[in-house]
Amino acid sequence: MEEKVFARNRKAFHDYHIEETYEAGIVLTGTEVKSVRANKLNLKDSYASVENSELWLHNMHISPYDQGNRFNHEPVRKRKLLMHRSEIRRLIGLTREKGYTLVPTKVYARKGFIKVEIALARGKKQYDKRQALAEKAAKREIERVFKEKNRL
Repeated sequence: MEEKVFARNRKAFHDYHIEETYEAGIVLTGTEVKSVRANKLNLKDSYASVENSELWLHNMHISPYDQGNRFNHEPVRKRKLLMHRSEIRRLIGLTREKGYTLVPTKVYARKGFIKVEIALARGKKQYDKRQALAEKAAKREIERVFKEKNRL
C-alpha cells in the first residue's frame, strides 16, 4: 500500500512512550484537504480526546488555503476522527487509566484518503528524556567510529 506522509509529530516520540498506534480517518473541508496536500499543517501541540463516544483532534494547525475565498477554513479547530465504535470504546477504557493520552504521530494519504495515525502514549519523565538523548548520542558516536574505521 502506497502512502504519502504529509506531517510527522517527532516531538511526540521525545515526550511520550508510545504504547500502541491506530489509524483514523479525519473529517476535513475542501480547502483543508488542499492545504494538507500542500504540506501546510502542524501537529506539534495537538492531541486527541474522546467526547460523547466520538473521537476529536484538537490544536492541529492547517494553514488557510492560498487560493481559498471567503469560505476558507479556520486554521485551528477541533476536527472529528473516524474510527470503528469498538476501537473508540477500547480507547475510552485505556485513556481513563492514569497517565495515558492520545497523540497524533503522523498525517498521511492512503488510497486517496487523508488518515491520521493516533498513538496511545504515556508521558515521559524528565530523566527518561535525558536518557533517550544520551543513548541517541552514544549510538551516533559508535556509528561515526565504525564509519571512520571502514574508510581506512
